[in-house]
Amino acid sequence: MKIKTIDEKISINKLLDILPEAGQLLIEKYGIFCVGCPMAQAETLGQGAKSHGLGKKEREKMLVELNKIFLLHKKSKS
Repeated sequence: MKIKTIDEKISINKLLDILPEAGQLLIEKYGIFCVGCPMAQAETLGQGAKSHGLGKKEREKMLVELNKIFLLHKKSKS
């Protein structure tokens, strides 16, 4: 299954598998340290963001940034 866009339903581990550079953004900008946590296998990006106190607007901004990185990543692989 090919991912077309990053949304809150993606597991944190899946996100990091397809976009390793997302880890730095999640940690440094959004305080989501789930990257190394065993829960990252089952926890979605949305769940992790909410549990770290990100409100709806912050989560939306994070998704916009992640999707920009994702599009650049896809283009570089083409």
